[in-house]
Amino acid sequence: MNDPLRPPKIFGIAGWKNSGKTGLMVRLVSEMTRRGYMVSTIKHAHHDFDIDIDKVGADSYRHREAGAHEVTIVSSTRFAIMHELRGAPEPTFEEILSRLGPCDLVLIEGYKREPVPKIEARREESAHREPLAPSDPHIMAIAADHPVADTGLPVFDLDDTQAIADFVEKVTGLRD
Repeated sequence: MNDPLRPPKIFGIAGWKNSGKTGLMVRLVSEMTRRGYMVSTIKHAHHDFDIDIDKVGADSYRHREAGAHEVTIVSSTRFAIMHELRGAPEPTFEEILSRLGPCDLVLIEGYKREPVPKIEARREESAHREPLAPSDPHIMAIAADHPVADTGLPVFDLDDTQAIADFVEKVTGLRD
């Protein structure tokens, strides 16, 4: 499916800490690769991360184990493929995206404020539950582990990976 001359489709997963973003991301990577797509991921970290980022259980490890072709992690102090910033500014989303090799789909975890189509992950147990969707026109749907009212957006069960993957295919035009 991958056409190296076509830019990849981009889709994001946004949400507050402990909202279920990483679990949904891992399941989506697995499902989209099962469907035959070459998937790369970018995860934005709001905290510093150590050189030992790809240990068993780490988010980057889980992305890779789920089948991601490439995995990139970004924070305010460095980004992996391990590159020390040494005081330089954090690279922009576009700079990170330009470093990825050809693929069909780039799934983004984090980068809440980027103008890319995304789904908002919500978990009732999340400490911060203020909805992102009302103030972000790029949120196309909500995936939650609880009922969601007062929205005109499609709402998915947080664990309904197949339906969410179908939605990602539709929104990004991967099925074209």
